[in-house]
Amino acid sequence: MNFALILFLLTALTGVIALADKLFFARRRSPEAAEAWWIEYAKSFFPVLLIVFLLRSFLAEPFKIPSSSMRPTLEVGDFILVNKFAYGLRLPIIEKKIVPIGEPMRGDVIVFRYPVNPSQDFIKRVIGLPGDEVVYRDKQLSVNGVSWPQKPDGAYGYLEGLMYVTTERLSESNGNREYDIAEDPARQPVYPLNVRAFPGRENCVYNDRGFTCKVPPGQYLMMGDNRDNSDDSRYWGFVPDDHIRGKAFFIWFNWDDIASLAFKRVGSGIR
Repeated sequence: MNFALILFLLTALTGVIALADKLFFARRRSPEAAEAWWIEYAKSFFPVLLIVFLLRSFLAEPFKIPSSSMRPTLEVGDFILVNKFAYGLRLPIIEKKIVPIGEPMRGDVIVFRYPVNPSQDFIKRVIGLPGDEVVYRDKQLSVNGVSWPQKPDGAYGYLEGLMYVTTERLSESNGNREYDIAEDPARQPVYPLNVRAFPGRENCVYNDRGFTCKVPPGQYLMMGDNRDNSDDSRYWGFVPDDHIRGKAFFIWFNWDDIASLAFKRVGSGIR
């Protein structure tokens, strides 16, 4: 379901009705006559819908985390805000950039349209920029020959359905950026048989120890922080610039935190 399109259509419909009432219907209505219910509703809802549409199109849009692929940074059920102008102003619905402002940086957590199914939104971390050579070997990342160091940070466990998953927690550094990732020592860095055909596939070399990819111009390589439980660029390829929705920057709600009164994650930024 394209919520942005539905919101736009509702905003346009109520706006047209409100305008038509001002120009035509109100002039033909006697002073003591009541407005038709559909005119009254349209005039009431139009300003609210317009404000919501403009805010979520150009400033910030809410998203809910549906999977474990970004643990421990983001947990299932997190409600987050996405900065819609961090990488430039885009036209609503078609997401075409009209005013460039900035570009994604390595380590940014971004929301984008899934290249395999553009009607679906994904969230991952930017690993490779256009022109970068990304090497992921034995679960160690390096970009353009520069290794991204990792430091052990204890164990990390979470409930996945009815199964409790135990992983290793590590702190990964990318220049001045530092964030936590999860790894399962029993899993391979990549499973080559699961790699699909994708545009730019010839830029990548896979084996059981990992992969090497040269990121094409105008595209990005994404990976989940839950490295061994993430369907990401390793398997379906690169993300074109015009698929980017915005930069995730804030966790504003989580039912588990509210229920437990812990508030550990509500109101925190996203590293």
